[in-house]
Amino acid sequence: MTTHLQGSLFDQTDRLRLGPLDGVRRTELGAGAWIDVLPGWLAGSDPLFEQLAAEVPWRAERRTMYDHVVDVPRLLASYGAGDPLPHPVLPAAREALSRHYADELGEPFTTAGLCYYRDGRDSVAWHGDRIGRGAREDTMVAILSVGAPRDLLLRPVGGGPAVRRPLGHGDLIVMGGSCQRTWEHCVPKTARGAGPRISVQFRPHGVQ
Repeated sequence: MTTHLQGSLFDQTDRLRLGPLDGVRRTELGAGAWIDVLPGWLAGSDPLFEQLAAEVPWRAERRTMYDHVVDVPRLLASYGAGDPLPHPVLPAAREALSRHYADELGEPFTTAGLCYYRDGRDSVAWHGDRIGRGAREDTMVAILSVGAPRDLLLRPVGGGPAVRRPLGHGDLIVMGGSCQRTWEHCVPKTARGAGPRISVQFRPHGVQ
């Protein structure tokens, strides 16, 4: 699989570099939910996108929807606790996040899931990460995005005005507090010329 990414004008460094996390900006969503956002946390991320797109053992999944079996509109990869991650900067990012959020989270991030959105036709529907402990406990999911920006939308469970954050080129978002129970998030399809994006989701043990 070969995918070429149009690089960001602001992301032309040849060397991957994680920035400090003290620049995150928190938005309180309500009902105990919040998000932290840090644009460009991982500098030089476009070559990482190219390597992940080419070398990760991506899998395509199918699911039953009503009376039909359909393709999941994105490619997936998952890494459990203790599994080697596909690039050294990813465990470094996970460790930095674990240190930064240690007091609030009370445990480290341990797993990593990757989603590959190849173009604007790939998407993920409204959902919360409520399989496992996220259904009953406050927790965190940290997402590092590389590649071209795609919109991540969040809305209260049951509907309401959406919060929109475009994420790509090394941007970080952390969904915390009650976010997985009281809010939903999605990456919608888009008819605009969307480039490819990979998201890396770091989660604590037992959160899916």
